[in-house]
Amino acid sequence: MDTNTPSPRRFAIVCHPGLDDASSISKAVASFLLDHGALLADSGSIYQEDLRERISVGNYDMLISLGGDGTILRAGHIAAPRDIPLLGINLGHFGFLSEVGRDNWQASLETILSGHYRLEERMMLKIEHFRGDTLLGNWQAINEVVICRGQFVRPIQLTASVNGYRTSTYVADGLIVATPTGSTAYALAAGGPILPPEMRNLLIVPVAPHLSMDRAIILPEGVKVAVQVNTSHEAVLSVDGHAPVVVIDGDRVVTSFSEHVFKMVRLKDPGYFYRNITLYMEHNPSTETIK
Repeated sequence: MDTNTPSPRRFAIVCHPGLDDASSISKAVASFLLDHGALLADSGSIYQEDLRERISVGNYDMLISLGGDGTILRAGHIAAPRDIPLLGINLGHFGFLSEVGRDNWQASLETILSGHYRLEERMMLKIEHFRGDTLLGNWQAINEVVICRGQFVRPIQLTASVNGYRTSTYVADGLIVATPTGSTAYALAAGGPILPPEMRNLLIVPVAPHLSMDRAIILPEGVKVAVQVNTSHEAVLSVDGHAPVVVIDGDRVVTSFSEHVFKMVRLKDPGYFYRNITLYMEHNPSTETIK
């Protein structure tokens, strides 16, 4: 692969502490990098606060994530605001976002150290939660924001507007606003279309709509989507699968394009995405037991 990307020399390695061998592999990755010319290779849990703080101030050229797709998303939330590219080494169940497996990381790291890789930029979302005119919270998303019912098995009413124009009112279990990256996550499970990762579109997908529009909507770059919640019982919002936040009747969740991008390290040609889609659709590795 002929690239103009710089050869990284300062690395942070984060792992999922719930995986039995993640800690030992992260230390092995750090030792390998230092033995092959890296100037810095710090490793630790994705939840280790001091390491997260060092990453957040931009002390590294590249972040390496060891785990599954969930670990990559958590690492991406740290890396993207500092414009740090991320490499995923899959130790988890699915690994659709990962570039490298547990059996070939040494050769892949040698390639990266020589500067032979490319960066794939993926758009992100900015999410704001309003109650009246009061901003209660804001988040960045790589995959999606989901506004859905809580513990009561009853649908909620969600009215979506695009750039101030009402588009549809859904009576449903929920509504997903996703990026192209998120189109292969929850949005896909809810029946949405698959968007290539380099696109810059928003995707709206209803979850279990009841006598409501059941089609996904693809929107162009630059739009702002506002979802108003109407419910007499519990509803929540969740960003990239993080802990749910309670929303009440009349709350608005506004989604727009983030100023940040999620940079993923790629060693394969761009056609990898279509090959992976076929592979995962024909044989879902998340149904297997990790040994």
